[in-house]
Amino acid sequence: MATVPLFLSSGDPSVDRRIEWARALLEEGNPGDAAELLVEALRRENGYAPGWFLLGEAREAAGDAAGAADAFARALEHDPQDRLGAGLRLARLTGGTAPDMSPAYVRTLFDQYADRFDEALARLGYRGPELIEAALEAACAALAQPFAFACGLDLGCGTGLVGARLVARIGFMSGVDLSPNMVMRARRRGCYDELVAGDMVDFLRARPSGEADLIFAGDAFCYLGDLGPILAEAHRVLEPGGLLAFTVETHDGEGILLRETMRYAHTADYVRAGLAGAGLERVSLRAESTRNEKEKPVPGLVVIARRTA
Repeated sequence: MATVPLFLSSGDPSVDRRIEWARALLEEGNPGDAAELLVEALRRENGYAPGWFLLGEAREAAGDAAGAADAFARALEHDPQDRLGAGLRLARLTGGTAPDMSPAYVRTLFDQYADRFDEALARLGYRGPELIEAALEAACAALAQPFAFACGLDLGCGTGLVGARLVARIGFMSGVDLSPNMVMRARRRGCYDELVAGDMVDFLRARPSGEADLIFAGDAFCYLGDLGPILAEAHRVLEPGGLLAFTVETHDGEGILLRETMRYAHTADYVRAGLAGAGLERVSLRAESTRNEKEKPVPGLVVIARRTA
């Protein structure tokens, strides 16, 4: 089980040491002893959210679901911004409706991850950029239009992997990502005309109607539960005939699923209904895996949609 980094000090070195010892015990497969050590540490510093979060992970690994839920609730109480994603973990344990991911959680996650992001995706066999490029090329051929765009918007651009793949096809390209560290690394690629650190739905809401003829998102919508708002704004910002390209992870149930990886999966039927509800015409919807987990392909979709005239 991956544990959250200790991104803040408790202010007490003895507590910090105990929490790091507990983290090591958990990673070695000894969650019971880790939980005992964390309870002792939290008696000394009761308001330390990362300690409560790690206790939730240890109790969950030990099979104590009720205790884990209590610990995650305490983490959320002491970190209302939910930089650790405790609300998501709590929803999975209690069977409640999964909340939207807090911007603070996504920002913290990727700010810490940015330095090793590209290397980690390479290890996972990430192929989102290639799949999006191929799907767009096929869509343009089917629609009898050039595989070229005047204005492209990259949602959840990360370090710019998809943008770098498509830059030769786009006249003006703008990217947005919640993580300033990811935006900084995207800027180093030199392929964006504009980069913004912010929420992708808010980014679209601030754009003029009909501004873009391409909007794309690689491995970004898995951090959104309800796709309705992003699809509606994409429809508004696209010019008539403009294309939307994105990937999602899928599952065999119904609607939206918060996976144990803390990423959302959406069914194909949900995606079809979402596109129709936003007034977008489906051009192609192909089952493809963009990455692996535990050496197995993660089921997903590569989607191309169009704003009709």
